[in-house]
Amino acid sequence: MQWYEDDTFWVDFAGALFSPGRQAEARRWVRTSPLLRLPAGATVLDLGCGPGTYLVPLATGGARVTGVDLSAVLLDQARTAAEAAGATVRLVRADMRTFVEPDTYDLVVSMYTSFGYFTDPAQNQLVLHNVRRSLVPGGRLLLDLFSKEVFARWAGTPKVVDVDGGTLFMRDTILDDWTRFRSDWTLVRGDTARHGHFEQFVYSAAEIRAMLAAAGFTGIRCFGGLAGEPYDHRATRLVVEATRAGQPEVTP
Repeated sequence: MQWYEDDTFWVDFAGALFSPGRQAEARRWVRTSPLLRLPAGATVLDLGCGPGTYLVPLATGGARVTGVDLSAVLLDQARTAAEAAGATVRLVRADMRTFVEPDTYDLVVSMYTSFGYFTDPAQNQLVLHNVRRSLVPGGRLLLDLFSKEVFARWAGTPKVVDVDGGTLFMRDTILDDWTRFRSDWTLVRGDTARHGHFEQFVYSAAEIRAMLAAAGFTGIRCFGGLAGEPYDHRATRLVVEATRAGQPEVTP
């Protein structure tokens, strides 16, 4: 089993991964980000939607949203969150390497570094090809990443973070000449400790630009956050916008 297939990881570390602060942040960005400004009724795919952190505010804001995730547990949480907010959403359990709905979406979002999970680089590239096919001509991809440039300032020193009901200890290890990384987490609550880890690719802005271009995207722009600020030495995230040009898919 790969780490991302283990639902216990997502459940046990939910307090750090999907905190109330992140949910409030997502609601604020959906209201204010120029990159998330959408016409009423726009079709949106939230790829790796998790428990609905962005899915729900996008839906309550007037978009027609589909959330895709491999985790049945996270999809159940997204369904509960949508019902609580009175939002109508479509939820699909699927692997992003195989999920394609040609010419369907005005916007695809991939938030909180939900890209780069697969150890075979060709499979990560395949995800971008699938996204391009699923967009309508002129549709956009918005990719939010913890990039190599940002990670270089973060890695190397173990981190200790207070989370709901406990303390999280994090240690990162760079793999394969700065191609990938491993993050080991230990969550301590009282006299119990839960260990987990994840591994994924870490991309520079130049590397992700090249991958998007190879997938057929145009109009690729890099930002330092969802406010549309420059991607420079002050950036804390890499947010990449890319556009699908061309004509609708022709089914043989």
